[in-house]
Amino acid sequence: MLSVQNLNITFTLYDRGLAQKQLTVITQLDLDVKAGEVVAVVGASGSGKSLLAHAILGILPDNAQVSGKMLFKGEPLTLNRCQDLRGKAIALIPQSIGYLDPLMQVGQQVQRTAQLSGLSRPAAKAAVDRTFARYRLAAIVQRLYPFQLSGGMARRVLVSTAVVSQAELVIADEPTPGLHPDVVTETLNHLRELASEGKGVILITHDIEAALQIADRVAVFYAGTTVEIAHAQDFSSNKIRHPYTQALWRSLPQNEFIPISGSQPTPDDLPDGCLFSDRCPWVTQECRLDRPPFLQVRGAPVRCIHADR
Repeated sequence: MLSVQNLNITFTLYDRGLAQKQLTVITQLDLDVKAGEVVAVVGASGSGKSLLAHAILGILPDNAQVSGKMLFKGEPLTLNRCQDLRGKAIALIPQSIGYLDPLMQVGQQVQRTAQLSGLSRPAAKAAVDRTFARYRLAAIVQRLYPFQLSGGMARRVLVSTAVVSQAELVIADEPTPGLHPDVVTETLNHLRELASEGKGVILITHDIEAALQIADRVAVFYAGTTVEIAHAQDFSSNKIRHPYTQALWRSLPQNEFIPISGSQPTPDDLPDGCLFSDRCPWVTQECRLDRPPFLQVRGAPVRCIHADR
């Protein structure tokens, strides 16, 4: 359904006075999503997760230059095509309820989304009624304003905007931070249901534990690139390949609870070779020379020349 190949994103910025500089924040990033699956995108802040979503939706700022390939259903995702598909075939579930209009009843907001996706007014109203009932939102909720909703209700309204659009690809950007564990589980189950209906789902999150509850595959981002795309079961079976992925897994409290030393490099201070080389326990001189390519290791792609050890 979606294929992102060798994506690079560079911003033109003003440095001092009127001097300009180029800052590359996404480098050789790869991802693919099939219909009927959930692909979780995990990584630290600044690793490029939300920028990928913005690139797919075509909402990067004007000072961004994009290279590489993005294909949706086999056709290039040009800026014009992104605009045509956005909110229709490709929908975003944003991370903040601040995306809801505080001055409009939530039922009207979701209905407007349905109408923008091509439904007539009566069909859109019927779609909203069905969707709210599906997510256990009483009919009276349609007449409420965002400030009158609980956190869980607001999340269900945001999911409803993606469902009524009839989108084939749904991008959920950090949908669970700050929520009660029961609401987290509920939100994740809603995303799994969308995939079960044949939609492709991208779950952007910091939380590997949450991702593994519903994901089929997990794409691990580091410093603006994809370092590994592992099957979800690889984590529990100790088959993850990249040293950064392994370090993330070991840092969880229920595992070894070992912190990762050092910090992720900033876009203006990236190493010449492997982006993880300054923190990697496996590093050799060869790692510092060139960026490693994507290699197939034990059935999954990984960007590390020592991953088969």
